[in-house]
Amino acid sequence: MTILVTGGAGFIGANFIIDWLQSDGESIVNLDKLTYAGNLRNLASVEDDGRYAFIRGDIGDRALISRLLTRHKPRAVINFAAESHVDRSIYFAEDFIQTNIVGAFRFLDAVSGYWGELPVEEKAGFRFLHVSTDEVYGSLEPDDPAFTEANRYEPNSPYSASKAAADHLVRAFHRTYGLPVLTTNCSNNYGPFQFPEKLIPLFIHNALAEKPLPVYGDGRQVRDWLYVRDHCNAVKRALKAGSAGEVYNIGGLNERTNLEVAHALCDILDEMRPRTNGDSYNSLIALVQDRPGHDRRYAVDASKIQRELGWKPAETFETGIRKTVTWYLENQDWVTAITNADYRNWIEKQYQ
Repeated sequence: MTILVTGGAGFIGANFIIDWLQSDGESIVNLDKLTYAGNLRNLASVEDDGRYAFIRGDIGDRALISRLLTRHKPRAVINFAAESHVDRSIYFAEDFIQTNIVGAFRFLDAVSGYWGELPVEEKAGFRFLHVSTDEVYGSLEPDDPAFTEANRYEPNSPYSASKAAADHLVRAFHRTYGLPVLTTNCSNNYGPFQFPEKLIPLFIHNALAEKPLPVYGDGRQVRDWLYVRDHCNAVKRALKAGSAGEVYNIGGLNERTNLEVAHALCDILDEMRPRTNGDSYNSLIALVQDRPGHDRRYAVDASKIQRELGWKPAETFETGIRKTVTWYLENQDWVTAITNADYRNWIEKQYQ
């Protein structure tokens, strides 16, 4: 049996593939376009595993997808492939429309055609799992209840709007064509292999380089933080036991302001890698101009997946963030390899 994973060279996809091959016997085919955030170094530990195969390609290439499906005959497809950085979506919105909407449609269309030709038993057991985000629900006020699967969609950035559109397409392919789909909407992920444009790896990278830690606005935006391996386990559980057509929110149950995250990172670095001048890394925290349309708060109610599928996160924020800092400190060669001139130019432009 085989699983087809898209976007498997990215942050969450790579963690999923590594975890899957460590705990399951099934083969995985990884399709990834290898954009700036896709990195085959993430998968160095499994590249020689006989159960793993990599194909470079675009989910929007319908002919390629059809050939892969015919050749490998997967019993399930997991779509991690997406443009996913809000900041970049503000400046390069069309890239997000092309990948997250047009690409998602073409991918769904090819998979639906493949599924429709399967024998009856294989057709019944097939699943298309679409990995999405809590950002499709919009922004919460401080006292609002956490997002449930029943919240209406109110996306506020080109990124979240593109993911919302993809979610709707997944739903439509289920309701119109019968494709057995699952959708998961996760909160903010963190952990190993995350490209250092996102808050946690960016702050670790900047702190070690004695550079400012740029916090948008007043730093009191709230996010629910989910350790990436917990997210991977939730996806595995949804694939195994989720009901076709259902949506499952996946949250870490760890709401923190951006300032709280920054201070937590600095405190751990003070302990594990003290500065040579004796100062705390906290002195590097700098408030910068807020980004346009910045959502104030996300919070995820994960009670449905806990109740129906028996999943809950294993890591607290305190244990997960310490594991994350440790990984980045022990893998500075990985960071050095990806923080090239293009990366440095983007960061300088974004936080100038």
